[in-house]
Amino acid sequence: MTSRPSIELLSPARDLQCGIEAILHGADAVYIGAPRFGARAAAGNSVEDIAELVRFAHRYGVKIYVTVNTLLYDEELAAVDTLIGELQAAGVDALIVQDERLMALNRGRLPLHSSTQMDNRTIDDVRARLEAGYEQTVLARELSLDDIRAIHAAVPEMPLEAFVHGALCVSYSGRCYASEYCFGRSANRGECAQFCRLPFDLIDADGKIVSALSGSSEALPEGSPLRQRHLLSLKDMNRSADLEAMMDAGIRSFKIEGRLKDVSYVKNITAYYRQRIDAILARRPQDYCRSSLGTSTISFTPNPQKSFNRGFTDYFLHGRTRNMVNFATPKSIGEAVGYAKPLSISPRGGENRISSHNHDPKCFELLPLTGAAEREAIHNGDGLCFFTPEGQLHGFRVNRVDEQGRIYPADPSVLKLLRPGTPLYRNLDADFEHQLSKPTAERRIPVRWLLEDHETGFRLTLTIKETGFSVSSTTYEQEFEAAHTPQADNIRRQLMRLGDTPYTCTAEDIEIHFSDNWFIPASVMGEWRRQMVSRLSSSEPSPLPQPCREGVESQENSKPSSAKVTTPSPKFPPPFGEGGGVRPRREGGESIAPLMTCRFCLRQALGYCTHYGKRLPYREPLSLRLSDGRTFPLRFDCKACEMQVLRN
Repeated sequence: MTSRPSIELLSPARDLQCGIEAILHGADAVYIGAPRFGARAAAGNSVEDIAELVRFAHRYGVKIYVTVNTLLYDEELAAVDTLIGELQAAGVDALIVQDERLMALNRGRLPLHSSTQMDNRTIDDVRARLEAGYEQTVLARELSLDDIRAIHAAVPEMPLEAFVHGALCVSYSGRCYASEYCFGRSANRGECAQFCRLPFDLIDADGKIVSALSGSSEALPEGSPLRQRHLLSLKDMNRSADLEAMMDAGIRSFKIEGRLKDVSYVKNITAYYRQRIDAILARRPQDYCRSSLGTSTISFTPNPQKSFNRGFTDYFLHGRTRNMVNFATPKSIGEAVGYAKPLSISPRGGENRISSHNHDPKCFELLPLTGAAEREAIHNGDGLCFFTPEGQLHGFRVNRVDEQGRIYPADPSVLKLLRPGTPLYRNLDADFEHQLSKPTAERRIPVRWLLEDHETGFRLTLTIKETGFSVSSTTYEQEFEAAHTPQADNIRRQLMRLGDTPYTCTAEDIEIHFSDNWFIPASVMGEWRRQMVSRLSSSEPSPLPQPCREGVESQENSKPSSAKVTTPSPKFPPPFGEGGGVRPRREGGESIAPLMTCRFCLRQALGYCTHYGKRLPYREPLSLRLSDGRTFPLRFDCKACEMQVLRN
């Protein structure tokens, strides 16, 4: 009989501090970079810091996953072998890996999770991971709900993990070689140079610059030439509205991207998804359960719009749409806050300009968002930004806001570009960041006490309510002394004093079974309490619900043994220059090696998709051109609904 699937919220940690805050704000698991060999080379951590994070996490039944997810050179395997031993000794719960040779190198020491960089897109991919011995698979970001549902139905034994929030790679993960080819920095070695965030011209076979159709991207007028636009820069993922549908499709671990993000991002986004997931679990306790212990109390209102974002998309979760990309900028847009208020008209040239009531060009006012009862409060130090009619992003810092609500930019010259009615966005909320700079969460595990008398003394039992795990004292040989006044309230007050421990209880959580009204000194009761809390904290973590291998009666008997598996060579060869590079396909007598393979399609995003009968009014092939003149032809595989970026 299958148990309820446990649901895991998996948060990123750039460092120890971020990891601790992720746990306090509600993460069920945290992933963090090893000292080396992680897909974010700038986010490595010492084994000592990882061990400290493990100790903190395991109090709450939270798991720590360490990324060792680069492709490896042969000469690095011995160092990785040593690292695995150190991480095992540190108590980590799993490794997230890309190079398939780690399965044999690991020798069953730690559970292995298949990184999204292994390009886990199909039923066959996921089944192969299960047969090889991986214990969790991170699916490709490009999959739809129907794709996820089909994989889960075909391979129910494999716990599935999916990204739900954060930055998106335009290429299938593990299939991008542009950074290595152009800049000598391999994305598969943790050194992505973010080629996809660069500005490009889109040109046709005659060198003519292609223009956009209406609706292709925010702040990009119809017919706008695609000159130095960020044509491959995707918006950030936000699937918070689809968590329940993803659970029902088979996702068991919800992953937040961001191992390079700061601690305020980790606090805000973790707390936001914790609240969304908890609301689902509260409504459907018969279907799903939590995978760690404790309740987080948050002192602020989480809002993903207030953390770094390029605008949001659910990506391909509900199929292909045209709102996945913002050609105008790869920078953070933030939240919409209102519209520039037209206060006067400049006499020069008849153009509408922003100025104050007294024609002071140093300030402006803000109209509320459509449908809002009042305008958004702007604070001194906020960062605001806007798009010009040409689609260029401009930002400025607010120097001050006066009592009338007039906004004074630190650099007044930006007002020359600001037109009445222009939408404004806040990409830095100074007041919100100030809140997050302070302690903003505590996480407590509910416990209950049982105090009993025996022939020779007293016995105390402390139990974790969520799991039923208990520790009991041997009999305390305390002299029986009858009290002159009722003692129950005094005893409860002493046992509730859990201070800065991870535990909490109420008076209703304390049972007292006495044969008489015994007196126990407060100092004695306090010492017993401290001893029991110490015993519970130092005990092995109690069994927690594991991701459900649905349809399997015994996980122990059904799970492949990672120690006995002979792993094949990696599915994909290393990037250019690594071990011989990519073997190019040959078409028409030419070698064509894709730098990127993308489900995102520029032709579709621009309104020229052939599936909808749109004829491209430009001579192909189309190419991307960098400002330095380097060009990259595009190939559109309409049958597979993919786009490839090629070497020239």
